[in-house]
Amino acid sequence: MKRRIIIPIVIIISALDFNKIQRIRLTYKTKKIFVFILCFIFFSINYSFLNQSERVINICSWNLMNFGKSKSDAEIEFIANTIKSYDIVLIQEVVAKDPGGAQAVARLEEALNRKGAKWEYKISDETSGENSYKRERYAIIWKPSKITLIGTPWLEKKYTEEINREPFYATFRVGSKEFTVANFHAITKSMQPETEIKYFKYLPEEYPNLNLMFCGDFNLPQSHTVFNPLRKMGYLSALTGQKTSLRQECFNDDCLASEFDNFFFNSNKITNVSTGVIHFYKSFSSIKEARKISDHIPIYFQFSVN
Repeated sequence: MKRRIIIPIVIIISALDFNKIQRIRLTYKTKKIFVFILCFIFFSINYSFLNQSERVINICSWNLMNFGKSKSDAEIEFIANTIKSYDIVLIQEVVAKDPGGAQAVARLEEALNRKGAKWEYKISDETSGENSYKRERYAIIWKPSKITLIGTPWLEKKYTEEINREPFYATFRVGSKEFTVANFHAITKSMQPETEIKYFKYLPEEYPNLNLMFCGDFNLPQSHTVFNPLRKMGYLSALTGQKTSLRQECFNDDCLASEFDNFFFNSNKITNVSTGVIHFYKSFSSIKEARKISDHIPIYFQFSVN
């Protein structure tokens, strides 16, 4: 950061012709004005670069398969170490059929708090899937030192019949800007998730004052035509051509199966800084052991709000 701040100052100073300045007989008052202008330029650029850094948000999304009481303390610790560098983490597949899901989220928050930063979390109510197998909860965990939660998170209310596991929304503020994440887990590919994702095109109109970002496991690649209406509104996918689900077995070190997880953001309101995935499975001796954590890899998105 220091290097980025210094470079513009060096450019400005080098552009000044001090030989010409020295030939001008400046009064004491003129000299003071000249020094004031230089200081103003320096601090303006300094503030601008610092402000730009502070506005960048690091968000992570992870489908943590059957996240509940079956996760051991060692597995919770591993997950915490994997996500601790992010500002906000969205979790899908939190178990809803018993208290173990909510308890696992609380255990994860406690593990994160031991890593040096304060974290807070919210868990959704049970989604309105047609049976208990399909019902889940969502979780959102964040660092209050980085972003501020605005109001109370909520589950989508209008399209509960059309969308099996309706999105879980939460609005955050960074500086003077706001954005709303829509945490989502689609039905499986065999059940045709496009039949419910097609209703996403109505959500920006339902929430016209919100800067919506759709995040999570869509069980479809971003290239699917069901996302075309969102693209026409200016939405882009953070990841392109990136597989995010794990195979049952690796083939020639290829352990990833399908392009399922992503972020869809309004490019008119959000600037993409960086995107990527975390190949957490490489920390394990086998893909079987890795799949005890999850059958998906975490994805991340660094962005700023325009």
